[in-house]
Amino acid sequence: MKNIGTLEELPQEYLENLESENLVPLWPSLKALLPPGIPTAQTQAIHWTYKAIRPLLMKAGELTPIEKAERRVLVLANPGHGLNAMKVSPAMYVGMQLLLPGEWAPSHRHTPNAVRMIVEGEGAYTTVEGEKCPMSRGDLILTPSGLWHEHSHEGDEPVVWLDVLDLPLIYYMETSYHVDGPKQTVKSGRGDRVYANGGVLPSPIFLRDGNRYPMLRYPWEKVRSTLLALEKENAEIDAIQVEYINPETGESAENILGFYALMLRPGQILDIPARSPSTLFHIIEGGVIASIAEIEFSLAEADTCCSPGYTSVRLQNRCADKPAFIFMADESPLHKKMGVFEVR
Repeated sequence: MKNIGTLEELPQEYLENLESENLVPLWPSLKALLPPGIPTAQTQAIHWTYKAIRPLLMKAGELTPIEKAERRVLVLANPGHGLNAMKVSPAMYVGMQLLLPGEWAPSHRHTPNAVRMIVEGEGAYTTVEGEKCPMSRGDLILTPSGLWHEHSHEGDEPVVWLDVLDLPLIYYMETSYHVDGPKQTVKSGRGDRVYANGGVLPSPIFLRDGNRYPMLRYPWEKVRSTLLALEKENAEIDAIQVEYINPETGESAENILGFYALMLRPGQILDIPARSPSTLFHIIEGGVIASIAEIEFSLAEADTCCSPGYTSVRLQNRCADKPAFIFMADESPLHKKMGVFEVR
């Protein structure tokens, strides 16, 4: 792909004739569309501190009542894509959402898939298709595409969570929309209780549940204990990591984005190889130094950072006497479906 012709080499009259027919010559843009060896990325390595976000989020609670906001969110926007694009990476939208005591974020459903990682507070819950999912720090709650969901708060302190959606992809495909609905009636039953124990699944009369989302809430208490048990039983492994999955099928919890929890031993350094998907890191407990694309971020609890695809990452637990726990989201399921997933 050497000595590719340029637009400047083409006669102006010819270019005008192409434009009049809604045609564009490929060859001047070929290297930009198919760069050699590694993709061109707009996603930047970037860091958001909860210390900076929280007062601005609380101020939003004072300035805008829930009735005027419906969802009171500050979007974590990657400057590489432009702030108005409101995305962290090509397929990930991320925001910090606030619900104050007594508030109700009304029921709706939408085409993008979403998850909620609870950052702080107690007393709130999300209702998904009638299933009440209590919110506690570190819990992961799914609100998949097309499912009715709403948020309510019966406690006495602010509740904040991290939203992660595949909105940029759905919007790009011109398939993004929402539908408002009435307040849901809470029904009995909780998937996180039914699927609480690994190795066993409900199978009444030898039948298995065909529900695409049988488990909507992943309690942090259970996930944390699993990571600690994994570390105790596998002292020789470096990456103490679990993936949030559909317990019936073993597939990723949602079909576009992947979600994981990682534990770093006290003082541990972990090198993550360069992979094709962009990755989001959010600190649930502890402190971490993240080195991404030769940029070093010092992350405290509830801080968030982003790594572009095809970029290696080094994570170091800043604490010498206690573990650190990290929530991660990436675009791996999408990349695998498209056949472009790579580890270099």
